[in-house]
Formats: sequence, structure tokens, C-alpha cells
Amino acid sequence: MTFVRVCGLGELAEDTPKRVEIAGTPVSVVSTGGEVFAINDICSHANVSLSEGEVEDCQIECWLHGSAFDLRTGKPSGLPATRPVPVYPVKIEGDDVLVSLSQES
Repeated sequence: MTFVRVCGLGELAEDTPKRVEIAGTPVSVVSTGGEVFAINDICSHANVSLSEGEVEDCQIECWLHGSAFDLRTGKPSGLPATRPVPVYPVKIEGDDVLVSLSQES
């Protein structure tokens, strides 16, 4: 599994998504509850950026229609989204946040 540095830990504000791009794939990186998650940045329902939404209770909410996705699994918690979005493995090395595009789920 190949990991790519996407940012430093200090660049992540708690519960505030940060959009990054890895090999052309948009990814939202989120620090919440002492953990860092990486989830595909495109909502499976409306094709808009999830990083523009809000984070609460380990979920990221799509700003357009309100679908929320679990940051651990990518599964939607309610309508209108019915399909999950990919989540990616995260590794912390010192102050570096690294993400692999290999999907965890």
C-alpha cells in the first residue's frame, strides 16, 4: 500500500474538512475526536464536494441535500444518499498525515 503525504497535522482544524487531491482523486481529510479520517470528497448522491459540509459525531454532511456519511465506513446515515463513498487508510508519521488511495471499505 502506497501512502502519500497530504498535509501536516497542524493544518487540520478539529471537525473542519480539508480538501486535498491525490493523483486526481479529491479527498476530504478530517480530524475529529482525536483521529484523522480520509473520505472521497464527492457526495454519492449529488456529485458535490463533501469538504464544504459540516462534521459532527464522526459524520460529514453534504451541504446540498443533507446526506451524512460515516467517516469510518463511508456509509450514508440517511436519505437522499443511498450509496456509500470510499474511505481511505490514514497513517500519521510525526506531524505528517499520509493517505493511501487503497480503499478500506
